[in-house]
Amino acid sequence: MRRSQVCLSTIDSNAGTLALTYGLNLEIAEFCTAWNLEEHFPETDAQVRRTLEGLSAPVLHGPFNELFPCAIDLRARELARLRYRQAIQAAGWYGANRVVIHGGFVPHVYHDVWFVEQSVDFWKDFISEVPENMTICLENVLENRPELLLDIVRQVNDPRLGLCLDVGHANVYSGTPVIQWLEQCASHIRHFHIHNNYGDADDHRSLPEGNLPMAELLSRVEDLCPGATCTLELPEAETSILWLLENRILEE
Repeated sequence: MRRSQVCLSTIDSNAGTLALTYGLNLEIAEFCTAWNLEEHFPETDAQVRRTLEGLSAPVLHGPFNELFPCAIDLRARELARLRYRQAIQAAGWYGANRVVIHGGFVPHVYHDVWFVEQSVDFWKDFISEVPENMTICLENVLENRPELLLDIVRQVNDPRLGLCLDVGHANVYSGTPVIQWLEQCASHIRHFHIHNNYGDADDHRSLPEGNLPMAELLSRVEDLCPGATCTLELPEAETSILWLLENRILEE
């Protein structure tokens, strides 16, 4: 893995210091919560800019609370559009060219066919608002199989819409093995969220702590998605950085 392609999520309060120490980049996570785009924006912006001093942040994680592009209530879709528009604007302020947005699937609420068809309608309409040099990366959360997001991206068929494969989420919420997610989606994956778990809880454990064969998985990531970026989405990232170095996965 090239260091230029590896980000640390700012859910780790030491992400800025660690990125400077190890020559990595950042994924801005402060705007996962929409109020930081509005009433708490001045202090959040100041904090983000302090963290970014001397660093690059090619990725911004957009807001996700109560946002569903496939929502049955059209007013809810309007809220999603507003928040995604704000996220794109914020990404431009900080120089990020990839914005991670949750796919929005909720089991037992949206049928698969509805989810795909309505999401395609939303993204076909919205994608014109995305700058040509920016990519929206749809992230799997509760999606139980890769075909759901893959069908959306294929049908929208625009280079500004790709996938973010969250390997930890796939391990918890899907019966499809993570390596199969990777192999099926590889040509559309633009970004990865990397963290481990034991398949029973989305607890964002360090890379060696879980039942995902992380060294094997990251080797396949390099083979199949050489241009993708990845984020160590961990509340404490240094243990995993050292593991990557010790196992010669992260370049010296």
